[in-house]
Amino acid sequence: MFEVINKKKAQLDDARPLPKYTLKSLQEKLFLEWTYNSNAIEGNTLTMYETKVVLEGITVGGKTLREHLEVINHRDAISYVEEIVQEKASLSEWQIKNLHRLVLKGIVDEYAGVYRQEQVFISGAKHTPPAHFLIQEKMEQMMNWYYTAGVDLHPVERGAMLHAIFVGIHPFIVGKGRTSRLLLNLEMMKDGFPPVIIKVENRLAYYEALDKAHTTEDYKDFIALVEREAEDSLDLYLSAIN
Repeated sequence: MFEVINKKKAQLDDARPLPKYTLKSLQEKLFLEWTYNSNAIEGNTLTMYETKVVLEGITVGGKTLREHLEVINHRDAISYVEEIVQEKASLSEWQIKNLHRLVLKGIVDEYAGVYRQEQVFISGAKHTPPAHFLIQEKMEQMMNWYYTAGVDLHPVERGAMLHAIFVGIHPFIVGKGRTSRLLLNLEMMKDGFPPVIIKVENRLAYYEALDKAHTTEDYKDFIALVEREAEDSLDLYLSAIN
C-alpha cells in the first residue's frame, strides 16, 4: 500500500528545492483548485474562474455575499494552515476551532469555532452524528487517537482518517466539511506532500466512502480516494520538473 505514491513523493523530494517561480505557480494553482472544489462541494456556485477573480479582490455580479466570503475565508484558512506547517506546531482542538472560525468569519459568527449544542442529521447518509453532549468527549478521543495510533500511520492514511473521524463527529453546525478538508491537507503538507484536492466531480464517491467509514468503520475506500487525489497532485508537481 502507498508504494506508487511513496515513489513519486521521493522523486519530488529529490528535485527539491524547486525553482522559486515554478513553486509559486504550482502553489497558486493548487490553492485555487482547493478553494474552488472545497466550496463547490458545499454548494457554492462560483466557477473556477470566478473564484480566481474573487481572490484577486473583484466582486462577481449576481453572486451572493456569502459565496464571496466563502472564497476569501478559505484563502485565509489556507494561510493559517501554512503558518501551522511552517511553525511545526502540534495539532490541537484550539487550532481546529481557529480553522473553523476562519471558514465562517462574517457568515455565521455565532457558530464559528463553537461546538454544536443540538442534534443534527446528514441528508442522504445512513450515519447519524453523536448527540451534542458527547462532542467534547468524542473530540478528545479523536485527539488521543491522533497522538497514539495515528502517529505511526502513513501521512495519507492519517490525514484521511483524521478527516473522516472529524466529519463523523460533526462537531460544528455548519462548515465542518471545509474544515475537515483543511485538516486533511494540514497533515499532508506537514509531511511535504502537495495539497490534496477532493474534486467536486468526485463528490458522490467522496460522500459514499465517508458514509461507509462511519457506518462500518471500514476506511479503506476513503483512504484509497484520498490516495488517488494525492497522486494527482504529485503528478502535477512532477510534470513541472520533468
